[in-house]
Amino acid sequence: MAPETLVRDHTIYACVMGSRAFGLATEDSDTDRRGVFLAPTPLFWRFEKPPTHVEGPAEEQFSWELERFCELALRANPNILECLHSPLVEYADETGRELLALRGAFLSRRVHETFTRYAHGQRRKLDADVRTHGAPRWKHAMHLLRLLASARDLLRTGTLTVDVGDRRDSLLAVKRGEVPWPEVEARMTRLAEEAERAAPGSPLPAEPDRRRVEDFLVRVRRASALQPRPYDEVVQGVVRGGGVGQR
Repeated sequence: MAPETLVRDHTIYACVMGSRAFGLATEDSDTDRRGVFLAPTPLFWRFEKPPTHVEGPAEEQFSWELERFCELALRANPNILECLHSPLVEYADETGRELLALRGAFLSRRVHETFTRYAHGQRRKLDADVRTHGAPRWKHAMHLLRLLASARDLLRTGTLTVDVGDRRDSLLAVKRGEVPWPEVEARMTRLAEEAERAAPGSPLPAEPDRRRVEDFLVRVRRASALQPRPYDEVVQGVVRGGGVGQR
């Protein structure tokens, strides 16, 4: 099965991410689309496994296979968690709605480590730009401020909010280079310190609810295996207990 077919025919959840989801879009902003597809279970019983992710087929489109998506979400990957909380959902079938209902199961205090680690990596790149070019890439500086504020608020409240709300104007001023770099640095440092203080008393659990997520994954895999497909007649017999080669 071609990768684009998996995205076209087996997507369970699709959303818009990037500046449009963050509430930071301007006239020249792209539309970044992200999604989750459920590869038919029989494809995993072959030597050649389905892909864990697919880029495209449209421009600025990227999708993950459900299992890979859940793995990354359980690790508190910032991009994946934000994808689950996008305010711009374009499509969700029954399985996709179940996945959205599980959003809380993926959240834990691990977000402090993963968001902080990602932020440190971005900060090093910005510092390198300042040393080399005398200024950071202001768009990247804006998004780092957004991420740091999102992490702090998540640790404080237990809720991940993607849209920046009333912080839009101040963040866009950073993007336009209207805020001096020392002031931007000070904001970043303050937000990181506030997240650090919020982490120990966060309402988030210490670990994600891995068992709940795994139960969901096993259930949808089983349901997929039992669906009649013209190219899987032998597989259907195995799933229903007949066994391979049995009469």
